[in-house]
Amino acid sequence: MRRVVRQSKFRHVFGQAVKNDQCYDDIRVSRVTWDSSFCAVNPRFVAIIIEASGGGAFLVLPLHKTGRIDKSYPTVCGHTGPVLDIDWCPHNDQVIASGSEDCTVMKNMQEPIALHEMDTSNGVLLPFYDPDTSIIYLCGKGDSSIRYFEITDESPYVHYLNTFSSKEPQRGMGYMPKRGLDVNKCEIARFFKLHERKCEPIIMTVPRKSDLFQDDLYPDTAGPEAALEAEEWFEGKNADPILISLKHGYIPGKNRDLKVVKKNILDSKPTANKKCDLISIPKKTTDTASVQNEAKLDEILKEIKSIKDTICNQDERISKLEQQMAKIAA
Repeated sequence: MRRVVRQSKFRHVFGQAVKNDQCYDDIRVSRVTWDSSFCAVNPRFVAIIIEASGGGAFLVLPLHKTGRIDKSYPTVCGHTGPVLDIDWCPHNDQVIASGSEDCTVMKNMQEPIALHEMDTSNGVLLPFYDPDTSIIYLCGKGDSSIRYFEITDESPYVHYLNTFSSKEPQRGMGYMPKRGLDVNKCEIARFFKLHERKCEPIIMTVPRKSDLFQDDLYPDTAGPEAALEAEEWFEGKNADPILISLKHGYIPGKNRDLKVVKKNILDSKPTANKKCDLISIPKKTTDTASVQNEAKLDEILKEIKSIKDTICNQDERISKLEQQMAKIAA
């Protein structure tokens, strides 16, 4: 029986690794056995989780800073445990979030429209889905290939396209947002493959002879502008993403101001001898719980003051020791 080949404009998509001088070398990629990608990318930076002593850390590099990375290059620290996952804010290319062993996040899945065994791997499979082209890429940790499939609305829903293979296995993978791709080269995806001590970009392109903008490959895509504020989303509101055109390439605009609201529990300390305008409350009927809370807050404030005094004394002691060391060295 003759096999019928399904027609698709993405059937001839091929992947190509960049040259060595365009890779990021001498990076101590994390050895933590976790099911995250260990890498996050946006049009400006690539972030990689690395090995670090005394807690977790990750590296943030400008995309153009390729080649050998100095061991003294600054890292982002602050976690007491290993960093397990990182991701860039989709609305501000300067903001990144990280999760460590001391954090737990649990993103309630609805019932799937269909179940299909797409691929198997000895390690964790990392899926990357492009809603603009309806292509899903599967990268297996410890594997040396990237398999990609096209998703359609008709059964069997999932259609195999091709496989990109290389010699070295991947320890993690980063995925560039669509607005960071080169539309002049018909680039539809770009991955950042993590080796043991290197980060290697891999470019996926569709072969086209024309130099004109390919509308069928680049429909309007999600831009950096948020459709809802965080407060609106928490209130249960929903909205479609704000789309942008890539016809003339993506031009980064001004980043949104990041608003961080931190509530201080000490600000809620009850005021002593508070008077009520409507009801006169005798002192004898003072609420016992309020008195206990006030006493507890006073205790916390005293402890904070004690800790601050201790830190100040230690700083003075360190300063004196440093002066003594400077005199001895001189």
